[in-house]
Formats: sequence, structure tokens, C-alpha cells
Amino acid sequence: MKPLSFSIHHVGACTRRRVLAAVLGAGVMAAAWPAQALEVGDTVMLPSLTLLDGKTLPASAFKDRTVIVEYWASWCPFCAQQNPHVQKLYEATRGKPIQIVTLSIDKQPQEAIDYLKTHGYTFPAGMESDAWRTALGKRRGLPELYVIGRNGKVLRKEVGEMFGEDVAALADYAGK
Repeated sequence: MKPLSFSIHHVGACTRRRVLAAVLGAGVMAAAWPAQALEVGDTVMLPSLTLLDGKTLPASAFKDRTVIVEYWASWCPFCAQQNPHVQKLYEATRGKPIQIVTLSIDKQPQEAIDYLKTHGYTFPAGMESDAWRTALGKRRGLPELYVIGRNGKVLRKEVGEMFGEDVAALADYAGK
């Protein structure tokens, strides 16, 4: 089969403008779509995060620290099993070069706020945003957890619930 060939020079000026507009429009749309999901070995720059308490965690908070990012939702039963372990990890790693960040995918921030309050969770939590979707790419499940090294490389990725001892072992990534 002969490959399809197309030259914009063979059409009129009006058609060329329409084709160019369509191509540019498609490029803008493609740039707005979330990137492929991050995988182990990929490098990422994390954006700042507005926390549910209204404070901002600046992007500089991730510099020279191992960052653990967890996606969760208040309605997710697997997140409900994992989040107590994330809270224990947060408490155990305070003062160490680890930054824990959790991102809720709830439709309304108040749902996430109520969930955190009900369970007494104090780990840093914000809402998933376009900037975080762009940085981390498309999610594959819940909960979903990333360990990102001080150099911005993804060291570990877990999709689905982790056992308590596995979450606790994430403290071993401090300084990596």
C-alpha cells in the first residue's frame, strides 16, 4: 500500500488557512491533555499546591527532599484502608527530608475537608489540579502513590492499596 501524501501547497489560500488553523488548534488541544502517566525512572518537576486548609505548599518545599505523593478520594474504600498508614508515615517522618503530599480527587473540596476532619488526618492534603495532572500524568487507579527522589526521578509507583508495613517502609526513601 502506498503511503498517503499531502501537500498544503496544492490547495487554495483559504483552505491553507483552515488547515493551518485546524493543525494549530489540535496542537493546543494536545498540549492541554494530561501527559502519559509517570513511570519509575521518569523525571518530574512538581508544582506548588494549595492545601485544603488554605495554605500554600510552594514548589520549593519539594527541593532536596524525597516527595511521596498519594492520590485518594473520600469515597474510595482502598484509600480508607491506606490513609491511616499514610498518617503514621507522616508522623514518623516529620523532621526528615521527606515531604508527604496527598491529592484528593473528590468533586468538592468540602468532601475532602470533612473526610480529613472525621478521621483526624493531619498530612498535607490538596485537591488534584490541572498543574498536578500535567506533572504526574493520567492516573491509573486509587489510591495511587509516587515516591519521587531529591533529583526529581520517580523511584517508585504503586497503584492500588498498599499494606501498612509497605507504607511504613517508604520512610527508607528519606534522602534518596
